[in-house]
Amino acid sequence: MAADPRGGRPPREHRYDIDLIRLLCSVGVILCHTGSAFVNAVGREPSGGAGTYWAGLVADSAGRFAVPLFFAIAGWVVLVGAPPKDGVQLRRRIVRIVLPLAVWTALYLAWGRLRGTNDDPVGDLALDSLLASVRPAYHLWYLYAYIPVVMLLAFVVLVRSGRRPWGLGAALLVLAAAPSLFGDLSRVTGAELPRFGWGFGPYQLIYAVLGAFLLALPAGIAGIAGIAGRKRLLWTLPALVALTAVIGYQHRVHYAIPYASVLVALFSAGVLLSLHRLRIPERLRPRLTRLADASFGAYLVHVLVLGVLTDLFVSADLALLPAAALMVAVTAATTLLSFGAALLWGRLGMSRVLG
Repeated sequence: MAADPRGGRPPREHRYDIDLIRLLCSVGVILCHTGSAFVNAVGREPSGGAGTYWAGLVADSAGRFAVPLFFAIAGWVVLVGAPPKDGVQLRRRIVRIVLPLAVWTALYLAWGRLRGTNDDPVGDLALDSLLASVRPAYHLWYLYAYIPVVMLLAFVVLVRSGRRPWGLGAALLVLAAAPSLFGDLSRVTGAELPRFGWGFGPYQLIYAVLGAFLLALPAGIAGIAGIAGRKRLLWTLPALVALTAVIGYQHRVHYAIPYASVLVALFSAGVLLSLHRLRIPERLRPRLTRLADASFGAYLVHVLVLGVLTDLFVSADLALLPAAALMVAVTAATTLLSFGAALLWGRLGMSRVLG
C-alpha cells in the first residue's frame, strides 16, 4: 500500500467486499421480513396454508444472516475500519443515525395514523418512542441497539488512544442504569412509566466484536481469509447446512429463531467467510458502492413498501409454487422500490435526513 504523499499514514484500503456484504444484508433483511409476512398470514402454522407457510419460512430463514452481519460490520467500522478520533467525530456519526431514526419514526407514526393501525394517540406514541418503549415500525429495534453498541466500542477505542471521553462514559452509565431506575420509580410512585428500551444484548456485542475480528483478517491466514474459487465452498457448504438447520428449528422448535441461536451464528459466519476478501471487478465497484451507501435508506423505508405489497397480494390459500413465485416477486419489488427511493433522495441531497 502506497504511503500518503503528505507524509502521513498510508491511505486506508476501501473494502469492496464489505460493501457487498452490507448490500446483501439489506436485501437479506427485506427477504426475511417478506417471509415473515407470509408466515404470519397463515397464523404461523402450515395448517393455515402450507404453500404460503413454507415459502415464507424458507425466505425468512434465508435472511437470518443479515442482522448478525450488520452488527459485525458495525464492529469492524468502529474497531478497525474507521475508529473515531475523538468525541466530536463520534457525535457526528451518531447524529447521522439518530436524525433519520427520528424522521422515520415520525413518518411511520403518521403512516399508522393514516391507515388506522396506531394503538394510541400519535403524541403518546411519539413520546414513548423517545425511550424506545414504542417502535412504530418493528425493524427500528435494530437502531435502538446499534447506537449503544457503537457507543460502547467507541468508548473503548477512545480510552485506548489516550482520550478521556467523560461525556460518553456518562451517557453509557445512563443507558446501563435507566431500565432499573424506571422500574424502581414506577414501583415507588405507583405511576405507569414507559419501558426504557435503549440498550443491547450480549449477543449483539459479541457479533460486533467477533465480526470485526473476522473481517479484519488479512488474506491467506490459515485458509480462512482470501480464499478463492472452489475453496470458498469450504464455507459456503456449511452455511447451507446451517440454513437447513435454521429452517428445521423454525418449523419444529420455535418461530422466530433467536438471533443469539448458535445455528444463526454458524449460518452468519459461513456467509461472512464465503464473501470475505472477495475481489470485486473494478467496473462494478462504483455501482456497488452507490448501492451500499443507499442501503441504510432502503432499510428504513422498506417496511412501508413491504406492508403495502403484502396487504395487496399475500393470501393463505396459495400453492407452493405460486407462493414461492410471489415471494420472489414481492422481495424483488420491495428491494427495487426501496433502493430506488433511497438513491433518489440521495441525488436530491436528503440522505442526511432520510438515511
